[in-house]
Amino acid sequence: MKGLILSGGAGTRLRPITHTSAKQLVPIANKPVLFYGIEDMARAGITDIGIIVGDTREEIIGAVGDGTKFGVNVTYIPQDQPLGLAHCVVVAREFLGDDEFVMYLGDNMLEQGLDTFIAGFMAAREASVTPALGGPTPTPRAQILLAEVDDPSSFGVAALSPDGRSVVRLVEKPRDPPSNLALVGVYLLGPSIHEAVAAIEPSARGELEITDAIQWLIDRGETVRHEILSGWWLDTGKKDPLLECNRLVLDTIRTDISGHVDDGSRVEGRVRVGEGAQIVNSTVHGPAVIGDGTRIENTHVGPFTSIGEHCVIVDTEIDNSVVLRESSIVGVPRLTESLIGRWVEVRPAPQRPRATRLMLGDHSTVEIGSDA
Repeated sequence: MKGLILSGGAGTRLRPITHTSAKQLVPIANKPVLFYGIEDMARAGITDIGIIVGDTREEIIGAVGDGTKFGVNVTYIPQDQPLGLAHCVVVAREFLGDDEFVMYLGDNMLEQGLDTFIAGFMAAREASVTPALGGPTPTPRAQILLAEVDDPSSFGVAALSPDGRSVVRLVEKPRDPPSNLALVGVYLLGPSIHEAVAAIEPSARGELEITDAIQWLIDRGETVRHEILSGWWLDTGKKDPLLECNRLVLDTIRTDISGHVDDGSRVEGRVRVGEGAQIVNSTVHGPAVIGDGTRIENTHVGPFTSIGEHCVIVDTEIDNSVVLRESSIVGVPRLTESLIGRWVEVRPAPQRPRATRLMLGDHSTVEIGSDA
């Protein structure tokens, strides 16, 4: 079984961060989102992975390399325009061959591992070969992952058979949803999907929809399995879900202090302090992650904060935030729920706000008010 990770999107919902950086490389707990998907595939035994890349291909290739550090082999597949998920299957045809594959959206984060998702499919396929006394079971040709959501009209939605065992209809962003079961960005597809994507037409928005391709299989009597998601699922393509994902992942870390914490500082709760980092006359309340080579001085770092490598945070209070590498924040009375890009400088100005929420792209400089 192969893996196909989609990382060609422009990330318009995360601008200005994504003006200069791939959205799939924005860090969660100081690790790029894309890396979580690669590692999940590796844990599930998938070692041959294709990554769909677009305009940010050079940055993604530079970060991931050939996959050796993840224990996998990576093939990069260019997609000149983002023309839909099914179009990704088209451009990856040579890589995929006639193998089954897991297709995974590169900016999604799941608590549930792919291993259980794949195991369910394999068990169902085995049952179709050696059926129980009740008679033969149809061989599944695809499997989708579903989650119950409050507003299904924003997603692809699945309608199930009356007994809840099979998928009978898929609709992309329906005005009148047939259920509250949204498609999560994980699909397990067999070689018959290639015939399906060749048969469908672009949707009204000009894209080849994977929902249309899977519906094509259903309409021809093929069995499409489904599983209901266990645990949380977040699309990290917007600031607030990204910060929420950072909170959820930080809540699972263990304390690991490799850097230096001086006698005037306190580190409380689960905190990771990277190599060469310095905590000087400061307090860090976990869960939190401080990157390699970062200096925290006269500062309070509150819970659910990730600070990247080689940053400088001085005379500041910060919590519930993500700060990317090589940024400087000095003299900010309270910074909360913020996403700060790389090489950013935040410094004091004449008037002091009570609290500040920021989303800053790379190379920004912002002055935050202080008492006159």
